[in-house]
Amino acid sequence: MDANIINSIYGCSRDFLISLNKKYKRSFPNYSPFDARMAVLLGQRGVGKTTTLIQYLLAYSHNKPDSEKILYLPVDHVLIVDTPLFEIAKYFHDHGGEVICFDEIHKYSDWSRELKSIFDSFPKLKIIASGSSALEIYRGSHDLSRRAISYTLHGLSFREYLELSFNISLPVFSLDDIMKNHVTLSREIIRTLEPINKKVLSCFKHYLQFGFYPYFLEYEVNLRLYHISLEQSVHTSIESDLTAIHPSLSGSSIKNIKKLLSHIARLVPDKPDLAKLKKSLELSDDRTLKNYLKYLEDAHIIRALCKEGKSLNNLDKPEKIYLNNPNLIYAFGKKNPDLGNIRETFFASAVSSNYELFYSANGDFAFENYIFEVGGQNKSFNQIKDNFDAYLAIDGIEYGHDHKIPLWLFGFLY
Repeated sequence: MDANIINSIYGCSRDFLISLNKKYKRSFPNYSPFDARMAVLLGQRGVGKTTTLIQYLLAYSHNKPDSEKILYLPVDHVLIVDTPLFEIAKYFHDHGGEVICFDEIHKYSDWSRELKSIFDSFPKLKIIASGSSALEIYRGSHDLSRRAISYTLHGLSFREYLELSFNISLPVFSLDDIMKNHVTLSREIIRTLEPINKKVLSCFKHYLQFGFYPYFLEYEVNLRLYHISLEQSVHTSIESDLTAIHPSLSGSSIKNIKKLLSHIARLVPDKPDLAKLKKSLELSDDRTLKNYLKYLEDAHIIRALCKEGKSLNNLDKPEKIYLNNPNLIYAFGKKNPDLGNIRETFFASAVSSNYELFYSANGDFAFENYIFEVGGQNKSFNQIKDNFDAYLAIDGIEYGHDHKIPLWLFGFLY
């Protein structure tokens, strides 16, 4: 490789490692994808993928951004976009490199072939890539599923939001912990917040509006700009990320997907009428509409609930549709959004980080043999009274009792 090009690439890596590093570190409660020789970190725009990658590289190099053992490559950068990734990786490997990171890999054409070649050619090289949550590493002729461990990075949990906002350390709770010991656990969290004069319910209300994406701190002076930025990010995901992953999508398809999202944002939580949706989008078949819904869900813009045993992967009909997280409800311009929608959206977002969630005809949600109804302080067990493993997730309470659990506590599942 040309010496000037490689020097520029190494300099670019160093500059990004210095400028994009952040103090707060996300945790991996279940397993660390970076233990694998090749890891692909997936997630929607703004959840912190780049920061997480950079923090790992700096930890590996003992906080030396100019170390020759690490290399960070934003693949859409002008220095890299016209250079084969394999050539860069070969030079890096041959000169003592140990960990190479390809950020936003979905923006590089034929990315799967390049990663497969690098993995097979340099068995001692550790490879990390990041990409849109809509990226499917098992698709195409260059199947990476047998080589790479993929991990989806979600937005901030309520626990992480509190840690980031107030520089405190809080525990992750398992679902079993919450179900059996929620009164004790609630008391522990409330006591932890007392020395900094914070009330858990007030913090939770703020989190629902602004706390899901780590970059909310950049907009503390004007949080309305945060919602504008978030809306723009969603549109960029549709216009840029989806077309990079699905090149066959035409301009009219993108227009229809955005129109579909606009419809969903107005009506969520929505029990979709596919015939009406198909007519409003002027589509001729159900399959195209279901594909559009799946694209939006894969991109973590919406969350579709199907009956148990069904999924959008098989193009089954969704029973209920939500936006991916409560912040999106506010971002799409709802000044006085429905509280029930916000509560259910939060619960679905928090629980889906670790569990497969389904639509329940008896309550709001079903998972792990439990049925959950979500609501405010006056919510009763009437709808789920005939189910032994049924629980209430209640907003507006600090403590619960028996099968009534504070809604905010589910924000400690990761």
